[in-house]
Amino acid sequence: MVSPVTVVKSCGPRLVPFFKTTCIYFVLWLPASSASWFSTLIKCLPILCLCAFVAAHGMSLRAAVHSYARRILAGLVFSALGDACLVWEAFGYFEPGMLMFGTAHAFYLAAFGIQPLRARLGLVLGASGAAIYGLMFPCLPPGPMPALLAAYFSLIVAMMWRAAARVGRPWTWNRMCACVGAALFVASDLALAVDKFCTRLAAAPAFVMSTYYLAQMCIALSVVDCRDDDAAAAAAAVAADKRGGAVEGGAVEGGADSAPPSPCRRVGEDGSGARGGVHQRAALSAR
Repeated sequence: MVSPVTVVKSCGPRLVPFFKTTCIYFVLWLPASSASWFSTLIKCLPILCLCAFVAAHGMSLRAAVHSYARRILAGLVFSALGDACLVWEAFGYFEPGMLMFGTAHAFYLAAFGIQPLRARLGLVLGASGAAIYGLMFPCLPPGPMPALLAAYFSLIVAMMWRAAARVGRPWTWNRMCACVGAALFVASDLALAVDKFCTRLAAAPAFVMSTYYLAQMCIALSVVDCRDDDAAAAAAAVAADKRGGAVEGGAVEGGADSAPPSPCRRVGEDGSGARGGVHQRAALSAR
C-alpha cells in the first residue's frame, strides 16, 4: 500500500485547484449574498475540481474497471447539482437539493459496498440517527418535509455505516479517508438541519461549508490506491469456479498471465495490497 506521505506528494498538486476555489468561496463569502449564477458557480467550483481530480486519477467506462471511482465521481456530480439547488433555496429549490444530495449518498453507498457487513455497527449508527431525528421531529414543518428528512437521514447514516465498516485492522489510509469524509458529511448536514429547522447556531454557515468541503475532499481522496471492489468480487467468483479445476492443475502458479500492475492498487479486506490479474487473485482465494 502506498504510504500517506507518498500520496500527499503525488496528489497534493492535483488538489491545488480545489484549495484555491475553496479559498475564493470563503473570501467572497457568498452565503450572505443573494442568489445568482455567479454565486452558484463559485459554490460549485470546489466540487467540480474534485470531479476533475477523480477523473484524472483513473477512469474507465468498462463495467469491471474503476467502478469505485465512477461511483464516487457520480456522487460528486450530484453533490454539485445539490449545491446549485441550495443557492436558490429561497426560490423553492431546497427539496430538489435534498434529492440531489440523497442521490449522491446513494452513489457513495454503492461505492463503499456491503462487505464486511458489521451489522452491530449498523445498528448502533441507525439507533443514533433515529434518536437524533426523533429529537428534531417537533421542529420540522408540516407537510412532506418530515418524510423527506427521514429518508435523507436514512441514506446518510447508511453511507456512514458502510464507510466505517470498511475500516479494518490493519486499516488502510484510503478507507480511513472515506470514513472521515462520511463522518464530516454527517456533521455538516446535521448542523445545517439544526440551524434551519430548530435553532440558529453561531457561525453555522462557516462550519457547514468547511466540514462539507473537507468531507468531499476526503471521499475523493479515497479513490487513490484502491482497485475496484466489484472486480475483486468477480475475481472471487471466478476463483470459486476454478477451485476444483484450473487452480489445482497448476494455473495458480501462472504468474505470466498476470495483468500489468495498475497505478491504482486494490486494498484487500485485511489491508494488504494484491497486485496482478484474475489468476493471482484466484490463487489467493484458493489458499
